[in-house]
Amino acid sequence: MKERAQDISGKGAFLYGGRWNSEGTFMLYTSLNASLAMLELLVHADESEVPPQMFISQIEIMEKAPLYEFPEQKLPKAWREPGNLQLKIVGDRIMAEKKYVGFKVRSAVLPSEWNILLNPLFPGYADLVVIRKIDKLETDLRLL
Repeated sequence: MKERAQDISGKGAFLYGGRWNSEGTFMLYTSLNASLAMLELLVHADESEVPPQMFISQIEIMEKAPLYEFPEQKLPKAWREPGNLQLKIVGDRIMAEKKYVGFKVRSAVLPSEWNILLNPLFPGYADLVVIRKIDKLETDLRLL
């Protein structure tokens, strides 16, 4: 499973879609901290889908990489509800335009925290987004 922790291609979102992208759009969902990443995983998977071994990847986004912060006032009224089509349209468009290596958005799971959604098709992505460290994630089993 460690191979999955090294995958920053956005293929999972491409295959299955996500809150901010439709199937067929590459996007890598990341969080600004490990605890939010864990919450994001847990709300989207039941116990049978959680891998027996999990890893946390520490990703560095170079300072020169253009990031867009999505304005809160532009969030649709029901943005936290699953399946909001407006978010997919916006995310797909941002990825297709390739003006940013990614964009920063509030987490629907914990709105006081932030996710960064990365565009693996952005020119120079491999030089701008780098995995710095991968650690085994020791999870308290009560969370599962």
